[in-house]
Amino acid sequence: MQVLESRHVAKEVSSPEGTLTIVADVSFAVERGQSLAIVGPSGSGKSTLLAILAGLDLPTRGTVLLNGTELTALDEDGRARLRAGHVGFVFQSFHLVPSLTALENVLLPLELAGTDGAPARAREALDRVGLDARRRHYPRQLSGGEQQRVAIARAFVARPDLLFADEPTGNLDSATGARIAELLFEFNRELGTTLVLVTHEQTLARRCRRVLSLDAGRVVADVAGGA
Repeated sequence: MQVLESRHVAKEVSSPEGTLTIVADVSFAVERGQSLAIVGPSGSGKSTLLAILAGLDLPTRGTVLLNGTELTALDEDGRARLRAGHVGFVFQSFHLVPSLTALENVLLPLELAGTDGAPARAREALDRVGLDARRRHYPRQLSGGEQQRVAIARAFVARPDLLFADEPTGNLDSATGARIAELLFEFNRELGTTLVLVTHEQTLARRCRRVLSLDAGRVVADVAGGA
């Protein structure tokens, strides 16, 4: 079953030199439980495409479907509601709320959704990433790797159908990055969460079941990975 589909998606912006094409006629579909890496050189349109797929940005042309719902036909509030019910995010810069403890950061999406048993679920998720002992610490008191583990716990605590990760290991040393990657793929396998990640790291990309390569906003290859 398809959880995500891009149909002829394009993104264009105006510049002093004229119209600049960031993403050009991108079409593909991702099956439930699959892992997909989006790779390409800097400026190839990877992060822009990810933002469009997640409904954080709108394409100039084309359609994105999430669980069969036309994401690109919804208004901003509608896209936010769809994301809240089905999507998790992990970013390179963690995006934790600095005034909240690790546990409170993980608890946040559950509280916003009115989920029953939220505190216990949040603590379980934090324990799952090995940080229960750090649950009362604030982001500034955590290392980069610990902050990213909190972000992963927050992303998976609501058991989303789809998780978007934008350079999830980009700010981390190689050993810490490897641990973060392992957590992402563990959750992908155990929960059946579809994983779509943007990365410049070929080792991480090859662990995905599929690798989509972009160049100048166009898909130049769509091949099987090593997973």
